[in-house]
Amino acid sequence: MLDRRTLLKTFISSALASALLPVVPMTAIAAPDTGIGANLIRKPKRLRAGQTIGLIAPSSNTWEDQEIYFAIDIIRSFGFKVKTASHLFDRTAYLAGTDKDRASDVNSMFADDEVDAIFCLRGGYGSPRILPYLDYDLIRQHPKVFLGYSDVTALLNAIYTRSGVMTFHGPIAKQSFTEYTLGEFKNVLFNPVDSMALATPPAFEPAEGQAEKENRLTTVTKGSASGVLIGGNLSLMVKLVGSPYEPDYTDKILFLEDVEEAPYRIDGMLTHLKLAGRLDKVAGIVFGKCTDCEPGSGPSFSVEHVLKDRLGDLNVPVLSGVMIGHIDDMATIPVGAMATLDATGQKLTLNEAAVL
Repeated sequence: MLDRRTLLKTFISSALASALLPVVPMTAIAAPDTGIGANLIRKPKRLRAGQTIGLIAPSSNTWEDQEIYFAIDIIRSFGFKVKTASHLFDRTAYLAGTDKDRASDVNSMFADDEVDAIFCLRGGYGSPRILPYLDYDLIRQHPKVFLGYSDVTALLNAIYTRSGVMTFHGPIAKQSFTEYTLGEFKNVLFNPVDSMALATPPAFEPAEGQAEKENRLTTVTKGSASGVLIGGNLSLMVKLVGSPYEPDYTDKILFLEDVEEAPYRIDGMLTHLKLAGRLDKVAGIVFGKCTDCEPGSGPSFSVEHVLKDRLGDLNVPVLSGVMIGHIDDMATIPVGAMATLDATGQKLTLNEAAVL
């Protein structure tokens, strides 16, 4: 699977051509949200076999159509029916069609009464470009499970912020679900309970000469705090800063992850959030995986060091290493749900059912 940064490197030669596309005026921006109380957050209905899933590509597209058909088969494997977006097969350089067409697909799926939930084909690049063209009032009137991660982070947080609808940071349609990913997905979206652990590493059975290596948890700062979950991909959260689609960080549990970013870039993005005053507001931070975040040539800090340096002085609980990120075993995290982060006990707990 090509990730966001590899995609951008591959398509850099297409940037000039895409720049020649018509510029569309941003006339669809709704009045900025003045803050939606937790009691006004709208939850979608739970998933069950027999429902219809709308499949969209709000960012980049796949290289070949067969990858889309594979995603359709994945969705059908749950017993769902699939309705494909009008522009699902469109390709415009590194985007899955024009900004207005991709936004239209999002709006249409929320408006369509036959569609019960909306899954994103993949991430890649481009979801922030469509934010001005979404109908947030329409979305609020038709709450549905909206699922994706990586570049989709911008949509997850914008919809939560502007519509007050809970969204879900989790698997994309064009991936196979591991046993862990499937279990987390179904626990949150099919069989909700009022309290459940989130993003806990898979069980590991120690044996003589063996110990857990890949999924170790690190307590950066001890403590416990409760708050509403916001977040996703770090670079996308930074892109939202100062925009009318950025969530309010006050008293929130911020979850973050990233992929193929050198430690100095993680440093820079966390520093940006600090300088913008966002990290001073949060109740706690949980960092998932930073996949393939290698330093490259030259002297460098490790990501572990960067997290301790940039987050360790905030006087809020901070935990890293949970199962959130560009990984095979991934959790499904509800954006807009109440949760408790216990960094001392190394646990993240969902405090409410995220679907009805």
